[in-house]
Amino acid sequence: MKLSKFKFDLPKNLIALHPAENRDESRLMVLHKSSGLIEHKVFKDIIDFFDERDLLIFNNTKVFPARLFGNKEKTGAEIEVFLLRELNREQKLWDVLVDPARKIRIGNKLYFGDDELIAEVIDNTTSRGRTLRFLYDGNYEEFKKVLYNLGETPIPKNLINRNVEPIDQERYQTIYAKHEGAVAAPTAGLHFSRELLKRMEIKGVDFAHVTLHASLGNFSKVDVEDLTKHKMYSEEIKISDEACEIVNRAKDLSKNVCAIGTTVLRTTESSVSTEARLKPFEGWTNKFLFPPHDFKIANRLVSNFHMPYSTLLMTVAAFGGYELTMHTYNEAIKNKYRFGTYGDALFIKE
Repeated sequence: MKLSKFKFDLPKNLIALHPAENRDESRLMVLHKSSGLIEHKVFKDIIDFFDERDLLIFNNTKVFPARLFGNKEKTGAEIEVFLLRELNREQKLWDVLVDPARKIRIGNKLYFGDDELIAEVIDNTTSRGRTLRFLYDGNYEEFKKVLYNLGETPIPKNLINRNVEPIDQERYQTIYAKHEGAVAAPTAGLHFSRELLKRMEIKGVDFAHVTLHASLGNFSKVDVEDLTKHKMYSEEIKISDEACEIVNRAKDLSKNVCAIGTTVLRTTESSVSTEARLKPFEGWTNKFLFPPHDFKIANRLVSNFHMPYSTLLMTVAAFGGYELTMHTYNEAIKNKYRFGTYGDALFIKE
């Protein structure tokens, strides 16, 4: 499969700058894979497509305030620091991206807030990547509090193209977020309200939770034409015994298993037995799903509408089939669906 096959013309005015007023009232396109039928709904109508003991699998990762703004020592130049992951708790070492990177060298010190926090650059990892050691005398809990108070919600500025607003703190987070570690929200889950989940629970629909701490790899540019040569960023995942029991029971009962988002697909497809059952796992995955792919766990998918050339689009196309997915995206553009992080939803069913 070639990168160029995932080109399409997306009008900029269809990229959502803000979420829908209510989580469960974004638009929902329903794609029936077997017939190619497309229906246009409101997201909360998704309950009508699920019966008792059908299953939804959610990614319960939690986004932390990963974007910081500081100043370089001596020159005072403003530097953006994007926290990627904590490397060492005791030494307060973090893997970060810096911008502009050309100004930041090993040995430089960066100052944040009213000099509330100081960091020293101790290593170069990539062209924009650095390792920082934060210099802070208090205990770990105090340090983390100061760090997060200085940080802001890491909405993807390259997509949304606006400054962070107060609404983002709540809406760039799923209502079931639990395990902190993501710098990008699992966007399909943003459509679920507490009321909708309660209604589905009353109907007898089951839920399972897995964890994938989404990284900026979600927005990384694919720079090879041959997709088999693209390397995904490794991301931390956890699949518990409990989640496996719930998922495998649904499969044994021949119930529908719906992945809420491409991160759930990547997580579940990373740990599958030869009998097509989900296995417990805790570690890292760099699984890259693109057409063709034979999915073993989920037979349904909820996803947002993604950008041209993105790995997220490729994963959706792997699930829905390339031709049908690209046709569906063309229909979404014709019908003015909203794309991106805060956009509308696509539900692919059998």
